[in-house]
Amino acid sequence: MFDKYMICEEGFGNVVEDGQVVGFTFLARLPYYRGIGLSMVEDIGVVIDGEPVSRQDVRFTVRGRTWTLDEMETEYTERWNFGEKAAVTVRRPNGLAPGRHRLQLSERIRVSYLPFVPTTRDAKELDIPA
Repeated sequence: MFDKYMICEEGFGNVVEDGQVVGFTFLARLPYYRGIGLSMVEDIGVVIDGEPVSRQDVRFTVRGRTWTLDEMETEYTERWNFGEKAAVTVRRPNGLAPGRHRLQLSERIRVSYLPFVPTTRDAKELDIPA
């Protein structure tokens, strides 16, 4: 229901570590009206410029802590709260070139009272400054 708010307009850019561009990052929100435990996030899918990103290359950061998607499966104490912006980082040598990019995000979450696992999607065109 909050699908169109999943990808935040701010926070999109390359990630630099030790002087090297090692990937890109963006801010994302949960599309569900309540917070959920991180173990209830089944998957976070990223497609950049039509190219799907491998699950192993995705990192999730909230309140200063970072997990791989596999690590989130057994994270029972931390939550992703409604409205909270989390950083999704993609490990990608050289990151993204300056200019406009089409970012697609899908989030598959388990909700206790639903008999299925919903997947919500958002897509936006965002710019990497030169």
